Amino acid sequence: MIRNVLLAAARSRAVRAAVEAGPFDPLVNRFVAGTTVDDALAAIRAITTDRLVTVDHLGEDTTDRARAEATVDAYRLLLQRLADGGLADRVEVSVKLSALGQALPVDADKIALESARQICEAAAAAGTTVTVDMEDHTTTDSTLGIVRDLRVDHPWVGAVLQAQLRRTEADCRDLAGPGSRVRLCKGAYDEPAAVAFTSRSEVDRSYVRCLKVLMAGEGLPMVATHDPRLIDIARFLAGHHGRSAARYELQMLYGVRPRAQSELAAEGLRVRVYLPYGTEWFGYFMRRLGERPANLAFFARSLLTRG
Repeated sequence: MIRNVLLAAARSRAVRAAVEAGPFDPLVNRFVAGTTVDDALAAIRAITTDRLVTVDHLGEDTTDRARAEATVDAYRLLLQRLADGGLADRVEVSVKLSALGQALPVDADKIALESARQICEAAAAAGTTVTVDMEDHTTTDSTLGIVRDLRVDHPWVGAVLQAQLRRTEADCRDLAGPGSRVRLCKGAYDEPAAVAFTSRSEVDRSYVRCLKVLMAGEGLPMVATHDPRLIDIARFLAGHHGRSAARYELQMLYGVRPRAQSELAAEGLRVRVYLPYGTEWFGYFMRRLGERPANLAFFARSLLTRG
């Protein structure tokens, strides 16, 4: 119930405006690397001493063309700064298509594709890659279609699939070909039972089934989970299929189990940290609270003590 309330709040423009208007909260800082590109770069430099990074410039559900264009510019700046700082070999970027025009009222897919293509071109020039994030189930077909179009010129573009969706095992089979990069996550959106598994155990079983498909395939599985049991299963499946540490990744969120991240990296595994930054942090942050509602009490105390 709490999770559903938090996810509903994440979609509320009024709640979002009220919270984002306040100062950057200490709990937000736990999950978001700051509001500026300099904030992000400082966090990136600290993490890349032992791990890899994928950076998300926050902003989603954009219904304004100018904002979508501003997001493209922000990614271009970020990628140039990564190249100039000698970080592009350890850092890629993640993009949400709804921040690039996918939610616009007219020509949405066309605009999102062109926006994403510009970011991919900037990434190629910088010497790194792009992963296209997945959002709620209503965007899945559009997102995968845009990924296919991007891969015509940039075959290294990564896709994200969510184990909570009933369709995902089949999508894994479609995307497990040579050179394909696929991030498998559980999913953080409030989805209807008609299209998604609704219990934790069902989602976990789906995750393992999907992971088996990806590990048996010819692409690069990117295993996005903080669950130690699922990480152990991923390592077992990688060994079973003869995958070296270079042929799959473990991915975790910025601020979640950082000690475990470093310990896994110290074992020689590829660990990539999903690092978000930017002023439009509210939707992302509320999904993190929805995944672990125990954080809500800390957040409430922080709001009460502001100023």
